[in-house]
This record gives sequence, C-alpha cells and structure tokens, in this order.
Amino acid sequence: MKSFSLMVAGAGVACSLLAPVQAQEPRSCQTVRFADVGWTDIAATTGLASAVYEGLGYHTSKTIASVPITFAGVKNKQIDLFLGYWAPTMDPIIAPFVKEKSLKVLPTPNLTGAKYTLAVPTYAYDAGLKTFADIAKYSKELDGKIYGIEPGNDGNALIQGMISKNQFNLKNFKMVESSEAGMLIELGRAVKQKKWIVILGWEPHPMNVQQKISYLSGGDDVFGPNFGEAKVYTVAATDYAARCPNADKLAGNLQFSTGIENQLMGRIMDKSDPKAAAKEWLKKNPEILDKLLAGVKTFDGKDGLPAVKTSLGL
Repeated sequence: MKSFSLMVAGAGVACSLLAPVQAQEPRSCQTVRFADVGWTDIAATTGLASAVYEGLGYHTSKTIASVPITFAGVKNKQIDLFLGYWAPTMDPIIAPFVKEKSLKVLPTPNLTGAKYTLAVPTYAYDAGLKTFADIAKYSKELDGKIYGIEPGNDGNALIQGMISKNQFNLKNFKMVESSEAGMLIELGRAVKQKKWIVILGWEPHPMNVQQKISYLSGGDDVFGPNFGEAKVYTVAATDYAARCPNADKLAGNLQFSTGIENQLMGRIMDKSDPKAAAKEWLKKNPEILDKLLAGVKTFDGKDGLPAVKTSLGL
C-alpha cells in the first residue's frame, strides 16, 4: 500500500510538472474593458495602459462614451476601468455612484498637477481679458460665446451653471458644445484671425504648447483654486480587485505625469494610434516599466516585466 501511495504521489508530481502554468485569473479577466470619453489625455493614458496589459498577455477593448454613461457602465460591470476621473470637477457627476458604492475609486491618483478651467489666447489676455469677471466686458469681441467640449461633460455643466445663475454677469452668453476636437478647431481658427475666444482648457494637453493660451483667474468658486488644479483618478468596477487581482494590481500602479501625457498626446494629435504611440514612447522610456509592473504577473502567472519588455522589442 505504501509503495502504491508513493507511486500515485509521484505520478501526481509528474503530472503537475508537465501541466501548463495556470492563469492567476479566470478567462473572463483576460479582456480588460476601458472607457474613453473622447479626450486626448485619456486616449494617451488608456493607450499606454493597453500596451502594457497586452504585453502581459491580456486583450483590451475601449468604449467611447460621455462621462455619465461611463460611470454607469462601470456600475453595470460593462466597463472595468476608466482612467479619467478628474477631481474635483467631476465630483457632482460621480457623487451618486460613490454614495451607493456602485463603483470604486482607486486611492492613489494616476495624475497630479493638472489644471482645468477657462482659457483665452494670450493676445486677448494681454489686452485685458484676464479674469472670469472680465468675460462679460468683452461680450462683443467674444460674440457672446464660451466654447465647451462634448455634451454631458462636467466642465460644460460648470459653464452652463455660471450662465444660468448669471454668475459673472454671463446670462446673455451661450455655451457652444461640440467635442474636444471641435473646440480646438475653433481655437485654431480664432488664433489665425487674431479673434477673441474663451475655451474650456486643461493641462496636460498639447494645446498648451501648440497655441499661446493663458488661463483666467477668478474662477476658484466654479472650477476650484489654482486654475482648477485637479487630480485624476482611476475608477474600477467594485468587484474588479476580487475578480481580477493581477489586472487590478496594474491598474493601481498606473501613474503618469503632465510631461509624459503631453508627449503622448502630441503624437496622438499628429494622427498616431494611441497604442502605437504608447509603445514607441515606452521603448524610449523603459525605466517607467519597473514601477508600473511591480508585483504584476503575466496573465498566465509569469514575471510581468520581462514579458512586457519582450513585447516591446527591448
């Protein structure tokens, strides 16, 4: 009996040695589902994250949706991760989801030092349009318009709130909604003609180097202090950490800088695919991978860092 038991045990060991390495997570975790609200900065960070996940043996998908629909998608488990919760401007939109605990905000921001408020071409700033209180004075020069971005955006809601409440005497102004790309076209057209324009601006974004723009002061009560200084957080499905712990570990490691994002966004706005731009940037800046992949494995449980380096041709 003892010999038989040893034979069975030995066979078990042999079988385990021959068996393939098992995934740390269920097969359903292999596709990481991102949301993108159509902003170039979110395209950049999502592209970089996707490149790293794919180097680990995951697949990625991306849903383009407005901010409210994105949060609802995370709540309904149709979206796993969203890298673009700008605080504090998105706080009113995300507050109901946070209150009912239907999504999870990861504790460490993926970006600090961002800004998000109204901006004007520097020539208009130098000529006197320096604060929120100055906007109404130049209604004629501005054609009574403030240019926002996509419908449902938090910044648009703040602008419309100022108009509706006649804050800064803006009751006769109209907010123009379109998209990030549409707003940038209007900015470029105005700059070429040296016309005045007020836009919803933010950093990181290549607009800060492609055009000479200045941010308006005096909007602390609307966009927050220090020109709408923001922290950007990652939002995840409530069960993501329990369901997909390795993928969630990488999500928690994702941290960027305004410099990184400005570089990536510049390439994307030059018509580069976000994921391809991210791979090119990672090949030139591989040192970031050590921190991103700390404690992270491949989908099938191997060391993550060498796998991603191999996928990038490093």
